[in-house]
Amino acid sequence: MKNKLGRYVDKSYICTEKGVVMNFKSLQHLLDYFKDEKTGVKYYEKLRWNGNPICPHCKSDKPYIVTTGYKCSNNKCYKKFTVKVGTIFECSKIPFRIWFAVIYLCTTNKKGMSSHFVARTLGIEQKTAWYVLQRIRIMLRAQMPELIGTAENFAVEIDETFVGGKSKNKHTKKKRSNIHPHLLNDGSPYKPKNIVVAAIQRNGLVRAEVIKDRKEESLKPFIDKYIPVGTIVNTDDHHSYSNLKNNYQHSTVNHSAKEYVNGSCHTNTVENFFSHFKRMLHGTHHRVSDIHLQHYVDEFTVRFNNRNLPISLAFEKTVANAEGNALCKNITHGYKVYLKTKKGK
Repeated sequence: MKNKLGRYVDKSYICTEKGVVMNFKSLQHLLDYFKDEKTGVKYYEKLRWNGNPICPHCKSDKPYIVTTGYKCSNNKCYKKFTVKVGTIFECSKIPFRIWFAVIYLCTTNKKGMSSHFVARTLGIEQKTAWYVLQRIRIMLRAQMPELIGTAENFAVEIDETFVGGKSKNKHTKKKRSNIHPHLLNDGSPYKPKNIVVAAIQRNGLVRAEVIKDRKEESLKPFIDKYIPVGTIVNTDDHHSYSNLKNNYQHSTVNHSAKEYVNGSCHTNTVENFFSHFKRMLHGTHHRVSDIHLQHYVDEFTVRFNNRNLPISLAFEKTVANAEGNALCKNITHGYKVYLKTKKGK
């Protein structure tokens, strides 16, 4: 196709501040491009090393090229490695074609996708799809913003929500007992719903975490960690936020009195975030276990923060942050090991 100057333009690529990136228009376009493993390896080497391979063990450059990949030239290291070492792709026999396809689906589907959907779409087993998705979710946490509220004159809204089924939709034996509140009607222990707190800056980024309760002791560490002192903060009238006025420009709306806007103070933006988040949980996954809930929160949060990016940039940004350790044991035991690897770089 020719542009206005009569020059041929390849729309498979787009120019950005960081250079030229692939412009994948669809999943089929991506699968056609990564037709073999060599193409995937070449693409990720260019993205990760930019033509200058570096040993992931000792950070030495100028390695030897061997049949299996590279070999470190440092005589104190002298280890063999490939571009997968030190990334979420390490120790995985799944081809890059499948990895990149799942990452593309993660970045383009607004409400996420289940492992069953990925398995049907790409022709792989469900347990393989779940394993790949979990690695990606653990990796996405590294893209979470460290601070919320760095832009001036934009308020930060804070709110929390309950994650779990509604009591009216449960069977009688699964409902909470009125006589013994610590038990269900069938005699099993009562388990309260999970709570997710989020802080979002208007026209900006969001950060969300799973917390154990709505008490000030649980909310204050989250607020102090991610929101700078002196920031304009809007919340509802929950009593756990009453001491925020000591360090922040705090304003509230009284939801219990059906007050939802008070001048420029409201929490509609963070409630919009929770609305889309719950549509992902209820409409796509239906149920999420407690141990993995934070992974799903991280996945949706990163996708929400990248909502204004073109699909190609969001995809490449995600692939570029694939460094770190997300092996099998870390998937079932949480994301702390992966974060330590990222911070230790």
